[in-house]
Amino acid sequence: MATESLVQIAVLRNVSPRRGVLTILGASAATLAALLVVIYGHGRSESPPVWIAWLPAVNAFLNATSAALLIAGAIAVRRRAFAQHARLMLAALLASALFLVSYIVYHAVHGDTRFTGHGPVRLAYFFILFSHVVLSAVVLPLIFSSLFFSLSGRFGNHRNISRYTLPVWLYVSVTGVIVFVMLRLYG
Repeated sequence: MATESLVQIAVLRNVSPRRGVLTILGASAATLAALLVVIYGHGRSESPPVWIAWLPAVNAFLNATSAALLIAGAIAVRRRAFAQHARLMLAALLASALFLVSYIVYHAVHGDTRFTGHGPVRLAYFFILFSHVVLSAVVLPLIFSSLFFSLSGRFGNHRNISRYTLPVWLYVSVTGVIVFVMLRLYG
């Protein structure tokens, strides 16, 4: 296992930071475009399977899990427990990746859920939703850049980009849970 990690790091060290980030930006843009097509490129299913109704709760759980792991990872790195930090951040990445798959499945089959709240709560909901969606698109290349720099052993670059990645990723994870709760209350 350690030898495989060293091989992966050695391979990534041969990739220039500029090329790595450009590749990440291109892959992120392609992923976001594909995501938009999959989610919004068709109507909702006439009769979705019953289990689809559980996915928003699963998504909220995965977002909450990601947020908790991000906080634990930040604490670990501040304590200089770098191996623990790496495990926690990879677990947060896994939780977020599982969320993304579940989110795509739900929206591809079910479509969007309408928010029926009125007054100030409606304004708050759409502000949170808008910032959540915009920052979701922004955080994808930040996460992959942080991962690239850490796996390639460029820890100074990793630290610099992660100063932005952590708060944005945490905000997206937490607001995902808030959107779920608001839709449950007013959806």
